[in-house]
Amino acid sequence: MYARTQILNQVIKIEIIKIKPMPSFDVVNKVDMQLLDNAINIARKEILNRFDFNGTKSEITLDKKQSLITILTENDMRMESIIDSIRNRMIKQKLNPLCLDLGKDQVASGFMVRKEIKIREGIDKEVAKKIIKDIKDSKLKVQPQIMDDQIRVSGKKIDDLQMVIAVLNRGNYELPLQFVNMK
Repeated sequence: MYARTQILNQVIKIEIIKIKPMPSFDVVNKVDMQLLDNAINIARKEILNRFDFNGTKSEITLDKKQSLITILTENDMRMESIIDSIRNRMIKQKLNPLCLDLGKDQVASGFMVRKEIKIREGIDKEVAKKIIKDIKDSKLKVQPQIMDDQIRVSGKKIDDLQMVIAVLNRGNYELPLQFVNMK
């Protein structure tokens, strides 16, 4: 009886060893809010110290919960300077400024101009379909699938997955893509 259970345990161990998950990775669009907060704070200090902004009323605020940057300033020229400063600081913090969704300018009280910039996170359905189409057009032996706001790509070979990453890096999706959970 003891020898029989020992043999069964060995057979079960062999079966467990044979089953290996397929290599995969996830395509996501996520923004590190702490790095973005640092970029906004540095841009705010830079704006306050610039000569052309001396004595003006300009504000930059970041709402992390709503993923929203609000800029309040006196005219369009200053608005463009502030946005340019934020983009430069994001690049220095290794954040892609493509995640910013610049909305329309709004007129605030007085002679002020307000702009609300949404921070895009996740991959929407149209972009996900375009990504999957590009992966399938590459004729690589991988299986992409949409999972909420990300895409999981799995295949038998890690080399094929690396080729998919190269294909997606060449594509123009107007979103910064990150490749995570490579298994």
